[in-house]
Amino acid sequence: MSEKLEDFTLGKQMKPKGSLQKVGIVGCGTMGQEIAIVTSQAGIEVIFVDISEARIEEIFKRIGSMLDEVISKWGMTPNEKKLILSRIKGTTEYSGISDCEIVLETINTKKPGTSVEIRKEVFRKIEAVVRLDAVILSNTATLMISDLSSVLKNPERALGMHFISPVRKVKIAEVVKTFKTSDQAYDCTVKYAKLIGKTVIDCGESPGNITTRMIIPIINEACELLMEGVATVASIDEAMREAYGLQWGPFEMADRIGIDKMLKWMNNLYEEFGALKYKPSPLIKRMVRANLAGKRTGEGFYRYVDGKRLTKPGSIRTLGRI
Repeated sequence: MSEKLEDFTLGKQMKPKGSLQKVGIVGCGTMGQEIAIVTSQAGIEVIFVDISEARIEEIFKRIGSMLDEVISKWGMTPNEKKLILSRIKGTTEYSGISDCEIVLETINTKKPGTSVEIRKEVFRKIEAVVRLDAVILSNTATLMISDLSSVLKNPERALGMHFISPVRKVKIAEVVKTFKTSDQAYDCTVKYAKLIGKTVIDCGESPGNITTRMIIPIINEACELLMEGVATVASIDEAMREAYGLQWGPFEMADRIGIDKMLKWMNNLYEEFGALKYKPSPLIKRMVRANLAGKRTGEGFYRYVDGKRLTKPGSIRTLGRI
C-alpha cells in the first residue's frame, strides 16, 4: 500500500480519545467573547450562536480589538491572535453547536425583569440539537440552575459555571451543581476549567454564588456613602483599592460589569432573599433610567473617552454631569 507524505503530518494525527475538542457559546456578548478567547487560546475550537450575521461580524471586531489590546501590552503576538481567531466560528443557527461536548449559555438580555424564561428557552434549544452526553452550562450568577434545567429532558447534564471578568486574568470559575447533576457532567466541566487555566471554586446552589453576593452589598454601600456626601466616586474607589488590595474600586467595578446588569443581579437577589443589603440603591436605578450603564455606554459613574476613564466633576444630583 502506498503512503502519502501528508498522512504523517500533525494535522492528520488522531486527537486523544475523550479530549475536549469543541465548545459552544450561546449569546456572545462581552462575557461570551472573553470566554471564547480563553477557550480558543487553550487550543479548543469554539462556535458561538448569536442573533444575526451583522451581530456576528460585530462580535469578531470586538474580539479582534480585545486581542489587539493584549498585543499592545506584550501579552501575545500577532500570530497568536491569528491562531485564536482561526479556532472561533460564529453562526445564527443552533445546529452549528450540535457536535460540541460543552455548550455554555451566556446571554445578556436588556429586557426588564428576570431572564429565567428566556434562558429556559435557550436551554431547550441547546438540548434539541446536542448529543446525549453533551454538558449544558450557564454563566448566570444570580439565577438557580435547577430552575433553568427543569425544562431539560436530561437535567443531570446541567451545571452553573460562572466566570468573572476579565476572564483572561481572573483565575477562578465558580462551578455549581444541582442535586440532579451527574458526576460525569461535573467531571467534564472541571476538565474544561483546568484546560483553560481556571481553578474551580465549588459552590452550593444559591443565587449569587460567592463573588456576586459579596460584591453587591459593597457597591450598594458605596452608593450610600456617595449620596450622603461622605466622599466622591474617585475617593471611595481609591480608598477601597488601597486599603484592601482590590483590583478596582466599587464604582469602577460597577461600570465594568454594567450598571444595568448590576441592577438585575440586585433585583434577583433581593427577590430571593428579601435582605436589604441586596435591595438596589436608588442611585443605581437612576443611573439605569438615564442609560448611564457604565463603560459599555461610554458613561456611568465615570466617563470613558477613547478607552480612558475620566472622573466626572459634577454633583451627584446631576449624576456627575456639569
